[in-house]
Amino acid sequence: MTIAPIRRTVTVKAAPQRAFERFTQQMAKWWPAEHHTGGNPFNEVVIEPRVDGRWFERDTQGTETQWGKVLTWEPPARVVLAWQLSAEFKFDPDFITELELTFVPHGTGTQVTLEHRNLERYGEAAEKIRAALDGGWPGIFQSYADFADKEPTT
Repeated sequence: MTIAPIRRTVTVKAAPQRAFERFTQQMAKWWPAEHHTGGNPFNEVVIEPRVDGRWFERDTQGTETQWGKVLTWEPPARVVLAWQLSAEFKFDPDFITELELTFVPHGTGTQVTLEHRNLERYGEAAEKIRAALDGGWPGIFQSYADFADKEPTT
């Protein structure tokens, strides 16, 4: 069974380097707080900037809950993350779908494309999970785009 990947594209005013950094280094500022996997809302979301780096949330108590890991790290053009959340949205080190982000110059800004693929790996739950993710990614990605377009505060 093959499940079509989820694809979304936005164009942001930020140059590729800034768009990449806003996605990978400032995720807690734009990722919806209600979308956490730990027992408490996150205080920060960390993507360690290297292949095999961890992707995780940390709550205000310092508890870390892993989401996945970095598969490809090519700033400012591309990052591929292993989304290691099961159908129950719990971390599973033996499970991987892929989330690829590309950052392509577009005029004075950047075209950012998200692709969440290999969804058939969810097995019998694949169609249900795809529908849930397809319903969630548009709002989450728009939150990122809105944040990427904000002027830097520093």
